[in-house]
Amino acid sequence: MITSHANPLLKDIRRLQARRARGRFVAEGEDLLAAAHEAGWEPEHVLRAGVEVSAAALATVSALGSGTRALGVFAERWAPPTGPLCVALWGVRDPGNVGTVLRGALAFGAASVALGPDTADPFGPKAVRASMGAIFAVPVARVASVTELPGTRIALDARRGTPLPELGRIADAVTFVVGAEREGLPEDVIAACDAAAHIPINNESLNAAMAATLAMYERTRVPEA
Repeated sequence: MITSHANPLLKDIRRLQARRARGRFVAEGEDLLAAAHEAGWEPEHVLRAGVEVSAAALATVSALGSGTRALGVFAERWAPPTGPLCVALWGVRDPGNVGTVLRGALAFGAASVALGPDTADPFGPKAVRASMGAIFAVPVARVASVTELPGTRIALDARRGTPLPELGRIADAVTFVVGAEREGLPEDVIAACDAAAHIPINNESLNAAMAATLAMYERTRVPEA
């Protein structure tokens, strides 16, 4: 059993938690480990308090304020963006929003979540926790251009375009492109999309996770042609 706080594996996990090392990531908590197992992800390491590691030593690498009873180290997985339903995030820097979008994508059957430039790391601790295990079930892609996105690309803008509930069934495959709450989407990204749509609301804007989730809901509730 690991008891030393200076153990090499614990040092490696600290680097991963701080994202000073990439290619692998840490998932904390028994629920996340169960989600990984259900999705067929094999961990490189599993540490359980009182089994592989002492509770005190495990607490030194936990990113949770209350500590953790178990964590796993996994290899990152990246996939190409695919449809028929995809959500693309552009400049969404809040990892909590990225994780919540993944959770919504799982709930509404999105085939992938694509991350454009200046978007938060989906494998960082906060994003992984916010995904509630969806990081293991929803393919994640990296893209540099709107042209890499599948299907009809719909830019979600705060005020421009068709009201989202009125879009109807646009095409068999669609990607909703979502920007950050304050900045929104860059003009060149909106111009590169096939159409724009907005969510009718009474205030100025919604955060990225809320907007993306509403868009996915609207898409899935439209009956097949």
